[in-house]
Amino acid sequence: MGTPAPAEPISPRSPRVAAARRLARRNFRTKERRFLAEGPQAVREAVAHRGATGATLIELFATVEAAERYAEIVTAAREAGARVHYASDEVLAEVSQTVTPQGLVGVCHFLDSPFEDILAARPKLVAVLAHVRDPGNAGTVLRCADAAGADAVVLTDASVDLYNPKSVRASVGSLFHLPVAVGVPVEQAVEGLRAAGVRILAADGAGEDDLDAELDAGTMGGPSAWVFGNEAWGLPEETRALADAVVRVPIHGKAESLNLATAAAVCLYASARAQRAPGGCRSVTPS
Repeated sequence: MGTPAPAEPISPRSPRVAAARRLARRNFRTKERRFLAEGPQAVREAVAHRGATGATLIELFATVEAAERYAEIVTAAREAGARVHYASDEVLAEVSQTVTPQGLVGVCHFLDSPFEDILAARPKLVAVLAHVRDPGNAGTVLRCADAAGADAVVLTDASVDLYNPKSVRASVGSLFHLPVAVGVPVEQAVEGLRAAGVRILAADGAGEDDLDAELDAGTMGGPSAWVFGNEAWGLPEETRALADAVVRVPIHGKAESLNLATAAAVCLYASARAQRAPGGCRSVTPS
């Protein structure tokens, strides 16, 4: 596949390169309400995504080699109204947050959703990240939620920045697939979801309730929100107290525990299967 129509060449000293480079810092991301998406998968999803105000992708930096290899992405980005820049390896190294850039870096508008909009959509399966501090884990849980068919993800005000470059990379494009609310106090998240008819399940290795027992009892077929805690110390007692049940994933072998992302995948898929089983609830009657 040949090189797409000429893009604007860009200098390493360009103000646009400097502006993109600053988005590695949270305060600049928050001020500009923009973030970086790196690699073909993330950029492809960014091109396809449209927010309430229009296209999500604003600019695309692409090496000549990447523009040739991913010509369909570059062409789609231009057709969607994004400004496309040919960039040298030096420019990509300036903008990218990876050791080995993949040749495509997009500048995107923030795309988080108001928590009220998530509640109004009457969600059936939600992942709530409370006190999750590792950006890679946050992005991976978001990816798991997407794969399990969750309706939304909520990051509390005590959790990592959704737009941290490591979070964006770890989501592998799932960031663009489902609504995500950010900065919601955990009490507000729980109260809002419960009022919307969602059962609150806190995932905790020391939980009194066993996931297998919950499945056997048929209690997981209705709308559910899983609350996941910090990687090192789990959920604080005050957060566990907010839940309708504190559930542990059973360890049948000799492993000491499961890491956060693995436990989240097990819990979310358990709910997804129960909701899709005969008698499971895949709809919510509006109140």
